[in-house]
Amino acid sequence: MKRTISAMRGKGSLTHNRRDFIAENVDSSRTPLNVEYRNEDIRAVYHELFDDAVEEYNARQKRKDRKIQNYYEKIKSGRQERLFTEAIVQIGNMKDSNCTMEEADLVKGILTEYMQDFEERNPSLKVFNAVLHMDEQTPHLHIDFIPFSEGYKRGMSTRVSLKGAMKALGFTGT
Repeated sequence: MKRTISAMRGKGSLTHNRRDFIAENVDSSRTPLNVEYRNEDIRAVYHELFDDAVEEYNARQKRKDRKIQNYYEKIKSGRQERLFTEAIVQIGNMKDSNCTMEEADLVKGILTEYMQDFEERNPSLKVFNAVLHMDEQTPHLHIDFIPFSEGYKRGMSTRVSLKGAMKALGFTGT
């Protein structure tokens, strides 16, 4: 049977993905079937990715007011970049790959394989949270990542940048 594959950019609700918040469309009896691939603290990942660049940037600053105290908070309160981006990947629909159907195991296997080498295929997208939901209508994967780009001459050498991350992966905007 043919199936569709869909991928979209999600809103990025970590409380929904981690099931801290249960939406109406969730069947709580199936929540134990969800698969958590990654669940890291986003602040810790920001430190891992950007602390060296912040330190290097701050060392070059002559004025104290230009120094970055907390890069996570700077991005959170800024308007240019989002803290993270979410991709949602789904195979099939509720008619041909419903979570209650036998086919759901096939879809689960395919999405698991897709997730396992996601960062290897996309080295400029640092995944900090990833979960496969099996407790809604169709199996789907939420991948939350921090897009980053390196090698800047001005400002911070490494920074949050979806456009830069996509460019590093070979995509160019039009």
